[in-house]
Amino acid sequence: MKTALVSIAIASIAAFAHCADSSAVPEPHDVPELMKTFGGKPVSDVGEWEKVRAPEILERYGRDVFGVRPKEADERKRVSFAVVDEREAMEGKAVRKLVRADFDGPKGKFSFVFTAFIPKAERPVPAFVLISLPMKAEVGPDHAISSVRWPVDDILARGFATAAFMTTDIAADKNGAGFAQGVFPAVQDEKDRTDESWATLSAWAWAASRVMDWMETVPQIDASRVGVVGHSRGGKTALWAGATDRRFAMVCSNDSGCSGAKLNHIDLPKSESIARITKVFPYWFCGNYGKYAGKEMSMDFDQHELLALVAPRLLCVASATEDSWAGQRGEWWSAKLASPAWGLYGKKGLAADSMPGADSPQMDGFAEYHLRTGKHDLTPYDWKCYMDFAVRHGWR
Repeated sequence: MKTALVSIAIASIAAFAHCADSSAVPEPHDVPELMKTFGGKPVSDVGEWEKVRAPEILERYGRDVFGVRPKEADERKRVSFAVVDEREAMEGKAVRKLVRADFDGPKGKFSFVFTAFIPKAERPVPAFVLISLPMKAEVGPDHAISSVRWPVDDILARGFATAAFMTTDIAADKNGAGFAQGVFPAVQDEKDRTDESWATLSAWAWAASRVMDWMETVPQIDASRVGVVGHSRGGKTALWAGATDRRFAMVCSNDSGCSGAKLNHIDLPKSESIARITKVFPYWFCGNYGKYAGKEMSMDFDQHELLALVAPRLLCVASATEDSWAGQRGEWWSAKLASPAWGLYGKKGLAADSMPGADSPQMDGFAEYHLRTGKHDLTPYDWKCYMDFAVRHGWR
């Protein structure tokens, strides 16, 4: 696609070459136009976006990427909650709750436990939901351990509540595990699955929405200001959670890479491809996604369209200087090319016109981007950027 965006500040981007491919600076090309429907009709206002374009993008990602979630899975009447343990935290300045979510599915019952920390305050506080990967004991066996990837003390000190659940408590993160475990059999018989059926990332996004259900019942939490945060495959999940559940007022995609925030229509040979991700992690996606392996440049949709579904809410996209596998340039370009969706609402998306240097967050619009020094990880610095952006938009 020949747009002004594609030619913006190439010299500035060249200064970024230390963190990605060192040859010619890649540019997006032949990118599907965000403001045209799949049938080629232009989209010029909020009404056309909300009634036609956004729904068809959502439908495409459901049918061809994450899978179509059975409607019964999201019926609020099927979920109930019980606080199984409650105690003071942070030297009495907060409360820690262990909460069990009980789901009465059309095919059976399913339960999972998540941890929530709520600061003691005079008014309801905003919150973040972490889609927690089972790494570095970030949430321990008692579902109560803070870690670098979930810096609870820092979050509480800034006046935010936070909750986290373990992804593997919802659906196995293992190739060959099948879909007869976790939440899946409570919703659908495995024999009834098709190439459009929901898969693991969608199941994890489902759990994030169930935590959101609970937050709406807690008077101490401002449910109108809840962000969802995910790292790596959790970042892909956060984007899908934000696309399918508009109650999330902020969506934070941390180093999400291929099939997350990274644009496909850009030549980044050191980054992960659809062919590789669907071969190694096919269970993350529906069966249909495999047909796009090796066809990134000819696809009629791309990740900027997924990011655009967050508009006009807050979006955060993060990369790391040593994480070429996630395709940093592609992540920035997706956020930039998604920005016209915010423009329909009279807002700026990613306001910057060129990629930033390391540790120089771009926060002027309703979409934030930062490039953190370091490797593929979720760090206190990333959390600081997300909280700074929330505060910048009045999340006190």
